[in-house]
Amino acid sequence: MTVFEKIIQGELPCNKVLEDENFLAFHDIAPKAPIHVLVIPKKFAKDFQQLNPQEMVGLTSFIQQTAKTLGLDKNGYRIISNIGVDGGQEIPYLHFHLLGGAKLRWDNLAQNISTKERIEEAKKGM
Repeated sequence: MTVFEKIIQGELPCNKVLEDENFLAFHDIAPKAPIHVLVIPKKFAKDFQQLNPQEMVGLTSFIQQTAKTLGLDKNGYRIISNIGVDGGQEIPYLHFHLLGGAKLRWDNLAQNISTKERIEEAKKGM
């Protein structure tokens, strides 16, 4: 069971921003921006590639409402979903990072690692 499933089931606490019957938004415990919220569906999907496209409609609306609740709709924000090892996904459960509260930068997207290191990372994470 992933940490997100434990949060959904109430086994682990979170600092909720918004919740409905299908989705949950809560503050990241290791923020990378002044406002850093994670948005997850309550129905499991490993990543964006496994998400049913029809579910994206509801998720899009929920993310927009979360951004508005946080006041991010006024000056802008960034949405990120990491998919797989190369995408930087650390938890095998679909989640979106909603970042804002400052002018955001985009640095160091790729590490210089060997193929051997990439294979080892893949074995560990997914």
